[in-house]
Amino acid sequence: MAEGAVDVRVNADADAVWAKVGDFGGVGDFFPGIESFRLEGDERVIGMFGMEIRERLVSRDDATRTLSYSVIDGVPLESHTATITVEADGDGSKVTWAYDVVPDEMAPIFGDTYKAALAAVESAFG
Repeated sequence: MAEGAVDVRVNADADAVWAKVGDFGGVGDFFPGIESFRLEGDERVIGMFGMEIRERLVSRDDATRTLSYSVIDGVPLESHTATITVEADGDGSKVTWAYDVVPDEMAPIFGDTYKAALAAVESAFG
């Protein structure tokens, strides 16, 4: 299993950033490259890169500003879990997107994808 994490400092209060990135159904508002999106209970179906990717919410905790989910269909994976965490950082916040994935070769793809998403979050609060 390959593990990785990307993070960014955002010039906004942690609660404001959490309101954006902690919304499992709101990913279409900031994640670059999404062509279509629908929410089906605790699953979201995202159209991007010419694929339809299904993700399932694993957990969401407002107290710790942590959201975890897994890609369950649409990408050739044995397993995937990602966790987004928002922490206060001085007068701003730090957003971390950690992930583990099998096969290992997929890790750089997820890292680059999440890095682009965090850049979009950062610019949204620019």
